[in-house]
Amino acid sequence: MKKIVKNYMSSIVLLASLIIGGILGFIFKEKILILKPLGDLFINLLLVIIVPLIFLSITTSIGKMKKPQRLRNILLSIIMVFIVTSVISVVIGMISTRINLVGSIDSKNIVNNLDLSIEEETTQLNILEQTVKAVSVNNFYHLFNNENMIALIIFSIIIGISINLTKDKGNKFLELLESANFVVEKYLKIIMYYAPIGLGVYFGALIATFGNEIAVGYAKTFIIYIVASIIIYFGVYSLYAFIAAGKKGLIAYWKNILPPTITALATCSSAVSMPVNNKSVKEIGVSDDIADSTTSLGTSFHKDGSTLGSVFKIMFLVYLFNTDPNIFIVLGVALVATLLVSAVPIGGGTISELFIINMMGFPIAALPILTIIATIIDPPATVLNVTGDTASSMLISRIVDGKKWLKTKTK
Repeated sequence: MKKIVKNYMSSIVLLASLIIGGILGFIFKEKILILKPLGDLFINLLLVIIVPLIFLSITTSIGKMKKPQRLRNILLSIIMVFIVTSVISVVIGMISTRINLVGSIDSKNIVNNLDLSIEEETTQLNILEQTVKAVSVNNFYHLFNNENMIALIIFSIIIGISINLTKDKGNKFLELLESANFVVEKYLKIIMYYAPIGLGVYFGALIATFGNEIAVGYAKTFIIYIVASIIIYFGVYSLYAFIAAGKKGLIAYWKNILPPTITALATCSSAVSMPVNNKSVKEIGVSDDIADSTTSLGTSFHKDGSTLGSVFKIMFLVYLFNTDPNIFIVLGVALVATLLVSAVPIGGGTISELFIINMMGFPIAALPILTIIATIIDPPATVLNVTGDTASSMLISRIVDGKKWLKTKTK
């Protein structure tokens, strides 16, 4: 029990701060706005580290990556299954969020009070020009602007690949970047101690300004997310197991899924849950090479819970600001935000949220709203992130090893 409380402590403290902030905002109303600069301070401390965080995390992770000894068909199957299952999560998220998550809130009032601004694009650009503008900049210093995050990510990936190609000659540069990355990690750890105050004050200011409507929006978001998660966990993943190996696969799946589920709930960490999940996948009957590659790559690149959460974050802001995005844009942004940006080992959630804000055209000051949503859905999202890899490994085995893969393995 103590271990579970310890693992949940940061989430408990953050949730407690939101509750306290909401209560104070409801009681004192506009009087609490005098404390709003304390919330702005946390946001500023977070935003200032985004650029070095992205650059260092991506370049170091790619730079030190060794060539994986995986079979070509396993990798192709992993990519295909990860994409298909992630798309299914997005579709379920889109269906779930057809219910208005925030209710009838005056978005213009929110824009004015929070000093947010949504700039309209006056220059009509074709698709190619828009793409080039999004993925590149014409001056190096423009990479240090949070609005050019996609260009920074691409630049970081290329630098990481370049380090990898230089082999031993690039080791000193890689060591320098790794050292800087550790410093950034400590910086984030330090400012997160201030997160309960910053987010608590921010949430209190929201309640004071807009009443309990937005709080109801968060509660509604959490409840709908839980329902969608239950459908995926019990229904969709059972279907995957059945498709992979029939009734025998379904039985094997549910016989071994509890340990990774409990670990994910107790730690709220996909990385920490990976060893337990890897063991469970192998006990199901998945071959070692598929189990190892699926769970290791899935921990970073396949997160059904985070993908579902990305849709909820997008749609929360869509309802909040009364916009009408194309369903395919939501699909693409949710997938890229999760599969690529969330792969950043440190602060990936914040980067993912900034990516969503930038790509959907929302103001960057909306970041705390997404941070709060990420906090309240973290436990169920982690469960889906972990167990989604378990079910996917069975589908990959079905593709790679054939229809009778489980019978062959268990003989």
